Amino acid sequence: MFQSRVVASILKRNKAIINSLPSNLKGTCSSRCFTPSSAHAVARTSFFGFRSLPKGHHVPSFRNMSTVASVGTEKEGLKMLVTAGPRAQKMVGIWLFSSAAWVFSMVVLGGVTRLTRSGLSMTDWKFTGNLPPLSDDEWQQEFEKYKQSPEYKRVNKGMSIEDFKFIFWMEYAHRMWGRALGVMFALPFSYFLRKGYITMSLGLRLSALFALGAGQGLIGWWMVKSGLEEPASEYVEPRVSPYRLAAHLTSAFIIYSGLFWTALSVVMPEPPAESLAWVQGAAKLKRIAIPVSLIVGITAVSGAFVAGNDAGRAYNTFPKMGDVWVPDNIFELKPTIRNFFENTSMVQLDHRILATTTLISICGLWWSTKKLDIHPAIRTLVGATFGMAALQVTLGVSTLLSYVPVSLGTAHQAGALTLLTLMLLLNHTVRRPSMSLLKTLPQVTKTA
Repeated sequence: MFQSRVVASILKRNKAIINSLPSNLKGTCSSRCFTPSSAHAVARTSFFGFRSLPKGHHVPSFRNMSTVASVGTEKEGLKMLVTAGPRAQKMVGIWLFSSAAWVFSMVVLGGVTRLTRSGLSMTDWKFTGNLPPLSDDEWQQEFEKYKQSPEYKRVNKGMSIEDFKFIFWMEYAHRMWGRALGVMFALPFSYFLRKGYITMSLGLRLSALFALGAGQGLIGWWMVKSGLEEPASEYVEPRVSPYRLAAHLTSAFIIYSGLFWTALSVVMPEPPAESLAWVQGAAKLKRIAIPVSLIVGITAVSGAFVAGNDAGRAYNTFPKMGDVWVPDNIFELKPTIRNFFENTSMVQLDHRILATTTLISICGLWWSTKKLDIHPAIRTLVGATFGMAALQVTLGVSTLLSYVPVSLGTAHQAGALTLLTLMLLLNHTVRRPSMSLLKTLPQVTKTA
């Protein structure tokens, strides 16, 4: 009698649950989950704390139903940045990689603009940009503005309007390419937010990168403005502040690194790992890769000061600087700290030392992999990074000995960002897997 009352109570409760379910689940649950026989089974097992259920019977739980949407998107210790499925993950990944590639092209174009001395050709700036000169009169007006600048008076006096058009178009292209990047980033970002593809953490990260990108235009004009001011001495060529140029280039590197790392995190939420031994080997490699990455970054920033001081056109010999290893005037500025950022001799010496240190460090990183049990893909990546480091040093020496031609100077700047890309990829690849993945890994990889 008591059991019959329990059965009736369960049937009433199950009927209410069925009515609250979506229509596509009602039939399934009505036919398979809440039959009288299953109710009797539940009643029998209820006296034993639901320790066992007959085979084929399942009692739905509201707790399980509320978490079903997160199955496949969040695992133990792993937070997915895109939770709308593989297709959304692929779309967001392609967009972020494309944005990173666009920033890469911006850095290269910026290098060409600097090396062709085109950066000071536009003497004003608007956040939204302007149309270029479209008539001869407009070109003449723009040229007259440039004639008032210190660069024209001291470097390009007598320049023809045709030569001016070339440097103007270089700077104009650089600025408009940056604005186009902003539009290309903002429109898909808005779409993905509206579709609900992007998590809160990813949205905040990308918003910060977008704000930094918008600020990059302001930093660029702040840099250019310093080159439009009269130099302190009549014997000094007008050029932008090395500090502002370094800030502009470093900011571009940060934006690129943020986009590239985020894109990797979207498409590769877990690192390559097929055994615990490989995970342990990657952890050991990571302890070496992080400080090496820091050296690569510092070397890249020092290159910005070489560019800002035009130091590549001094001491065009290697390995010595002229006839000596260390010039006598490396500490001629006061206070002493200024020499590391403003003294042409010291700036170039610093960059030589840092570049050599980078190559030796990456060589040591590569050598350490010989004694580590790591994933073959990681081993290949380290080898490629070592090869790129050697190529970058070769490009740097060739650029110096050739008195900084535009082609080699641009290739050297692109090489710096390529090397940074490989170091980012390496650090992303050797990070620790999630706990859910670690629990499934064997101790040693099985070999055929």
